[in-house]
Amino acid sequence: MSQLTHLNRKGEAAMVDVSAKPPLRREAVAEGRITLQPATLDLIRSNQVKKGDVLSIARIAGIQAAKQTQYLIPLCHQIPLSKVQLDFELRPKAVHITATAITVAPTGVEMEALTAVSVAALTIYDMCKAADKKMRIEGVKLVSKTKSHPAPPA
Repeated sequence: MSQLTHLNRKGEAAMVDVSAKPPLRREAVAEGRITLQPATLDLIRSNQVKKGDVLSIARIAGIQAAKQTQYLIPLCHQIPLSKVQLDFELRPKAVHITATAITVAPTGVEMEALTAVSVAALTIYDMCKAADKKMRIEGVKLVSKTKSHPAPPA
């Protein structure tokens, strides 16, 4: 098992120093799902949920959440986000959520992608809770993360 990086020599929580690392283009993809009753999925599909357009609001919530990750996860670095994209797929028993986050920074962007998926799912839950008491948020996980040298300025 590798050494924990968020502990100092005394074993106390500490933010990792990334100042010596070069800025690289970093991309992370996360996914998750929220299971819903078929009738609730029909309400979402037909835009009949009383609180409004569920997927549009969940998309904005996920993007906003990714931008706030540094305030939600205590030891996360503040990083400039180049892009956050949320995609939703209505499946027979669930809404599948995929978030992609991109940055050019000295540290990764996976926490932002995971936060985006989580808050999008929570937003769907909040908007549909009057219609569905059996919803479950499941399977939130990191799918991939990559890093490469950024493209030279044009």
